[in-house]
Amino acid sequence: MNHSPPPPLDDQLCYAIYSAGIAIQRTYKPLLDALGLTYPQYLVLNLLWAEDGQLVGRLADRLALESSTLTPLLQRLEAAGLVNRTRDPANARQVIVALTDAGRAMQQEAGCLGAALLEASGQSPDALNDLNDKVRALRNDIYGAIGGWGTGTSTAKADERP
Repeated sequence: MNHSPPPPLDDQLCYAIYSAGIAIQRTYKPLLDALGLTYPQYLVLNLLWAEDGQLVGRLADRLALESSTLTPLLQRLEAAGLVNRTRDPANARQVIVALTDAGRAMQQEAGCLGAALLEASGQSPDALNDLNDKVRALRNDIYGAIGGWGTGTSTAKADERP
C-alpha cells in the first residue's frame, strides 16, 4: 500500500476551517468576557433566544454535543441565574432548559457579535454571508455522507441546523 505524506497543514481545508473558528472565537472573547460568558455558553443562549424552553437533548443535538458534555455548561448558566432547568412533566427523564428574565435581558446586552467579526475580517456582509452559506453547505454534505449530525440521537437533518 502506497501512503503519500499529508499536504502541508496550511494547504488542508480542515485546518483552515479549524483555525478560522479559533480566530472568530478570539475575536468574540473580549465581548463575551465582559458578559461573563464563554463561547459555548453564548451558543446555548443563542439557541434559547431563538426558541426558549428546549430539552437538553435537543440543545445538545443542535450543538453536536453529548448531553453529558452540555450538562456542566448548563449548570454554570443556571448558577449565573441565566437559565432554569426543570424536569419535563411529560417525561421525568428529560430536562427542559428555559431562560430566566436575566437570560432574556442578556440578549440585548450581547447584541450582535457579528459586527466584531465584520470589523476584524475586513470582509463585506455579503462576502461573509456567502462564505457562511458555502461552509454550511459543505458541513451538510459531509454530515449527509457520514450518516448525520450530532450524537446519534437526533432525527433532524443537517440542513435544519444553524
